[in-house]
Amino acid sequence: MAAVLETNAPSPTGSAELPRNDAYYRLRADIEEFLYAEAELLDERRFRDWLNLLTDDISYFMPIRRNVKFGQHGERENTRTGIGISWFDEDKWTLTKRVDQILTGVHFAEEPLSRVCHMVSNVQIKKVLPSLGDPREIETRCCFMIYQNRVEYETYMFVGKRTDVLRMTDDGWKIARREIILDQNVLLAKNLSVFF
Repeated sequence: MAAVLETNAPSPTGSAELPRNDAYYRLRADIEEFLYAEAELLDERRFRDWLNLLTDDISYFMPIRRNVKFGQHGERENTRTGIGISWFDEDKWTLTKRVDQILTGVHFAEEPLSRVCHMVSNVQIKKVLPSLGDPREIETRCCFMIYQNRVEYETYMFVGKRTDVLRMTDDGWKIARREIILDQNVLLAKNLSVFF
């Protein structure tokens, strides 16, 4: 995309920030509502409706995190998409097949279905293309906590951060890319049957 990213002067952390004006706050409120509505779809097990929020070319990626020496975090802590192994490195087809499997009613890890609660916070808008006045594609970051309870005693918590690229379509915002960073490197849950 040839559009120029709208930015302001660099922040104290060295990264460029978007101007904090009315357009920014309206867009952030719109994106927060989108993310909250997405979380509600997943909590209500409306998986087919959730799939409709994904673009056909979605990249859905969750790296495996490694314990590395000081100074190596940027290059070695997380596995890379398309290289090595990851918890998820999926597209629309594989996500649809996961939903199809759960909705058979005989999924070994989701019969009976889990009770799940998605919490989303710390929503930030990092990039906007082509501009705040005409947002067509944006990069957002947020924190999440997912509570999962299965059968009588199985309870799991997933905590981490997400970076999403949202694209404006004729049907509204859709998720074009999602990178999920779990804040743990050993998975304590028996499986990863929830969607993040």
